[in-house]
Amino acid sequence: MKIIESPRAMQQLAAQWRCAAQSIGFVPTMGALHDGHLSLARAARAQCAQFVASVFVNPTQFGPHEDFGKYPRPFERDCALLEAAGCDVLFAPPPSAMYAAHQPAHDSSGASQTFVEVAPLGEMWEGAARPGHMRGVATVVAKLFNIVRPDCAFFGEKDYQQLKVLQHMARDLNFEVEVIGLPTVREADGLALSSRNVYLNSEQRRAAVKLSQALTTAAALARAGETSVTVLSTAMRQVCEADPLVNVQYIAVVETESLMPLDSLNGSPARALIAARVGETRLIDNMALR
Repeated sequence: MKIIESPRAMQQLAAQWRCAAQSIGFVPTMGALHDGHLSLARAARAQCAQFVASVFVNPTQFGPHEDFGKYPRPFERDCALLEAAGCDVLFAPPPSAMYAAHQPAHDSSGASQTFVEVAPLGEMWEGAARPGHMRGVATVVAKLFNIVRPDCAFFGEKDYQQLKVLQHMARDLNFEVEVIGLPTVREADGLALSSRNVYLNSEQRRAAVKLSQALTTAAALARAGETSVTVLSTAMRQVCEADPLVNVQYIAVVETESLMPLDSLNGSPARALIAARVGETRLIDNMALR
């Protein structure tokens, strides 16, 4: 596996591959890899001639009081996992290569004056809870798409709003890339895999499973014929609030593409979204309702 830090060098290699009609699969990450990331890596390896992953902890998607400074960065471990997954190139730029060097890396306003915003998708839910977050995600992924020039990019459905924002961005800005979402990978007890799970102590880890239990409760009610979003939301909240360590930030039932809230399940595809703090750790999860 080759490691490239320079955006220009990555662009040049991608241009060579494209001239040779070799398809490029791309898995953007912030590192601290887990089996969810590796499921994306396996898909990229299987579907494309060349497989590129990136590890870049993007400062512009963190708020001023969030966990940018302590976000886990086990780079050597990540390299070993990606190489074992068949990665051809790891793009691992320093912040100064992605944003102007004169700006502090932790400044959530970003070093550039150019941003990508996807409205209204990026302004609701996570966008409202973490102002600037979706703008930071869309901006850095647009930059990565321009650098890596992938044919396919793979993202997990665990960050469902992020997936929808990036799919709409790619369509609206005419990127020549298919943004592919793959199912959430979960622990045996249902907890969605997340790099932030390492922050949880044993008691918090036990409590964190309430998020997935709340979602499966709603999904079961929907399968049984319940159509009232009020009933579904109340049931999810009751599951979460049964554990005092879980502090719900939002619970919503939304249409799957627009992410607009629904009043009832009327036959349209729907998704349940949940965000909560477990101790000091903020977790999100979601599940399809059918």
